[in-house]
Amino acid sequence: MRITVSGRNGMMITDGLRNAALRSLSKVEKFFTEDTEARVVLSVQKNNQIAEVTIPFKGMIFRAEEVSDDMYASIDNVVDKLEKQILKYKTKLKNNFAVESIRFDVQQDYIKNDLSEETEFEVVKTKRFPVKPMSVQEAILQMNLLGHNFFVFTNSDTDDFTVVYKRKDGRYGLIEPTM
Repeated sequence: MRITVSGRNGMMITDGLRNAALRSLSKVEKFFTEDTEARVVLSVQKNNQIAEVTIPFKGMIFRAEEVSDDMYASIDNVVDKLEKQILKYKTKLKNNFAVESIRFDVQQDYIKNDLSEETEFEVVKTKRFPVKPMSVQEAILQMNLLGHNFFVFTNSDTDDFTVVYKRKDGRYGLIEPTM
């Protein structure tokens, strides 16, 4: 696995932080092939030490983020969270990927029994609504009026289906399709 460690918001990556990230990610590299790339982004916002890991892999994206008051704890916790994601969905991942692409044949005696594997994704509710063309600002207003944390709409500027969502930091994000 090729691992890139970088900083955001002016965060300088020391050798200690880089080594901590590489050491922690060694826990999950056993699941992936050698040519898989992992990106670790470390940042600080106020007193929050944030570690994000993104692993694009054969059309899927494994991603986790952790925030704490200690960067080393954030790094360890984000890798633990990522490992739990992988193990939780291991059956679905095995079925969707070639035998040699993602590996679960490693010894896993250390895995806690509280990780119940999700074998089926159950849809418990379906909503249908008219999708009205609107601006991003109108969509954010509508989302806030509804009290939701995301909103699907047709962007009046691009005529594409778009999703606006509220981020953990209180700002807004936009998801737009690409062809």
